[in-house]
Amino acid sequence: MTETVVAVDGPAGSGKSSVSKAAAKRLGFDYLDTGAAYRALSWYVLDGNIDSTDAAAVVASLPGFRYTIGTDPFGYHVRVGETDVTDSIREPRVTAVVSNIARVPEVRSHVTGIFRDIIRDSVAPGIVVEGRDITTVVAPDATARILLTASEEARMSRRSAELASESASEVASALQKRDRADSRVVDFMTAAAGVTTVDSTTLNFDETVDAVLDVIRTSQKT
Repeated sequence: MTETVVAVDGPAGSGKSSVSKAAAKRLGFDYLDTGAAYRALSWYVLDGNIDSTDAAAVVASLPGFRYTIGTDPFGYHVRVGETDVTDSIREPRVTAVVSNIARVPEVRSHVTGIFRDIIRDSVAPGIVVEGRDITTVVAPDATARILLTASEEARMSRRSAELASESASEVASALQKRDRADSRVVDFMTAAAGVTTVDSTTLNFDETVDAVLDVIRTSQKT
């Protein structure tokens, strides 16, 4: 198993994916986007014409879900079986159903097992793992545990900049809907005991990466 595991939680629009990837590049670590697994499973369910609101049917599909993801932060890819779904999992039709699937307890347990296998098999000096409930469920014994957050206004602004084709109201509505859906599954706004909060509301991207790196380096000294 890799020597250093960095667990990063945070709400949508907090920058956890881009910041975590940048931190991994700076440190020479692997990078694991856990949200991609839930999106890949959602794609798999849709591709198989399975009703995403039928929890029993989704759970029954899990044995056939063959998932791989690249952990090199310089070379990211996602596959289901032999199909490259790196771009497909970001389609609106997938986004529309991912919360239905991610809230199923049996799904979360199954996917958590996948994450732990990936962490265990990493041969890099460390791995940065980001997503939901990473600090509390997936990797509660991680070397560094970080909650990366920001105000709702800041998160909306950043997401709007990423999605220039959508109006500010559409982005705000989608983010608020995502927050409501995710909050039914995990508490992504409150740091658990032993988790360090990094609030990026007033920080730019590079400053946020530096703040996360400071937490990681401090944890490695203890």
